[in-house]
Amino acid sequence: MAAGRERHAAANAFTARCKKQWHRVRTGLRRSAVDYFRGDGSDWVALVGLLLTIPMITTATLADSVWIAPSALVLPIVAGGLVLRPASLLGLYAAAATALILESVQLGPYNEGPSRVTPGVVLVVAACGFFGLLLAQFRSRVGVPWRRGGTMLFDLRERIRVQSALPQLPDGWHREMALRPAGGQSFSGDFVVAARTNGGRTLEVVLTDVSGKGMDAGSRALLLSGAFGGLLGSLPPHAFLPAANGYLLRQNWDEGFATSIHLVLDLDSGDYELYSAGHPPGLQLSAGNGRWEEKAAEGPLLGVYDGAQFDSVKGSLGPGDVLMLFTDGLVETSERDIVEGIDRLTGEADRYVAGGFHGAAWHLIEAVAKDVNDDRALLLISREGPPTATH
Repeated sequence: MAAGRERHAAANAFTARCKKQWHRVRTGLRRSAVDYFRGDGSDWVALVGLLLTIPMITTATLADSVWIAPSALVLPIVAGGLVLRPASLLGLYAAAATALILESVQLGPYNEGPSRVTPGVVLVVAACGFFGLLLAQFRSRVGVPWRRGGTMLFDLRERIRVQSALPQLPDGWHREMALRPAGGQSFSGDFVVAARTNGGRTLEVVLTDVSGKGMDAGSRALLLSGAFGGLLGSLPPHAFLPAANGYLLRQNWDEGFATSIHLVLDLDSGDYELYSAGHPPGLQLSAGNGRWEEKAAEGPLLGVYDGAQFDSVKGSLGPGDVLMLFTDGLVETSERDIVEGIDRLTGEADRYVAGGFHGAAWHLIEAVAKDVNDDRALLLISREGPPTATH
């Protein structure tokens, strides 16, 4: 009995040690995998995997060089150029070169058939290795592994999208925003920052157009949107554009100017102020007479000179009225001037009066500037309710 209990206890202890050891191994592998895909860990797992593919490809080539050509060795080389560091990549290249030499010896001279190791195969493999090494060195210099680069760009795009989201408005108000980057890209030089201030009674919106377009302006737009979002609501409305101008001047960018329009809207009364920094005018539709009126404030471009003054223009949105803010890419092209573009925009916008402009922002960009190779942004704010008749 005692011997049996001892054997049972020893078996349980051995099982517990095995489970504990297996737990450690599993935890270590999981941590290594997470670190690897985050770009923080070693690339030995990928290196070992790619090194194992080389003898497999070599064996298959020697068995049937017609279907598995010697040039198939470019597959692990290309994959290595995407995921390995330069030092590990050199080891992979050494293994591939050894495999290529072995294939050339076993298959015989290249003039005996097209499935041999020809000079062209050697050049293709060497060229792929050269470009793969360039990619690996670029990633190493930038410090962003390939497997994290796409995630980083996705995160940046989502940050711009979230920062451009408009806050919810009280009943009786409608707002919508549409933005189309140049060339169908994911990044734009146009952006919006918005916030409800003064205890939620005031809506402040800033629409900005950074010089340049698409990817070229996207990084600067991301930086400015974060800075402008921090300034918005922290300063009195009249002090926002001067502070933004000073911030832009301190960046010392070669192409460092921007246009901006700042809306300060009282959600109780409908009264508003527009401050502009070289931006196209706002457009207000008066529901009483059905006419569009330009609301043009005075102010220079942001980032041009210090001490700039920005004067506001005032207005009021009554029931049924609409205010449109937009960037110049929507109304101005090399083929038409801004006056013609505004006329076309207001003409298209008249079609949405009966529907209350719900879903109109995106359709207006499509109708007015669908094929324009520039960043385009349109902001609509309408006060719902029956129009006030004018006499």
